[in-house]
Amino acid sequence: MRIALYAGSFDPVTNGHLDVVRQATRLADKLVLAIGIHPGKAPLFSAEDRLAMLEETCRPMAKETGCEMAFTTFSDLVVTAAKRASATILIRGLRDGTDLDYEMQMAGMNGTMTPEVQTVFLPASPLVRPITATLVRQIASMGGDVSAFVPAPVLGRLTKKFAGKPG
Repeated sequence: MRIALYAGSFDPVTNGHLDVVRQATRLADKLVLAIGIHPGKAPLFSAEDRLAMLEETCRPMAKETGCEMAFTTFSDLVVTAAKRASATILIRGLRDGTDLDYEMQMAGMNGTMTPEVQTVFLPASPLVRPITATLVRQIASMGGDVSAFVPAPVLGRLTKKFAGKPG
């Protein structure tokens, strides 16, 4: 069984994340979506909310492709989380050359620490390349329309989160 792990903060889940998940479900028999929890960061959404968003938006894609899907959180190294999930593939999405430079460094370090886990890069589809969770948070916090960048359930949560805030 090919088990892949796709890790991120998913704060919030964007259409870019869904694009990578859609591609990854065609490559693996089981895809584990792992939310990184970092004590030094203050996320917009709780880990529980992010897990709920992932489940709501990604589980239907897994059903379409017949890929088993699991969800988890981690606060240690991504390769440690991958080993815990019995994953032999790390999925990483790439938007541009800047992502590639950073991800190549990470893949090299991860490959040295855990050679049995292979990093697989998936290029973002052209329509989602400019989307970042950081920009989505910024636009939403200022009252901007992010409906083109996030799935409907996430849009609802963002709208509720920023309701009543000046924009």
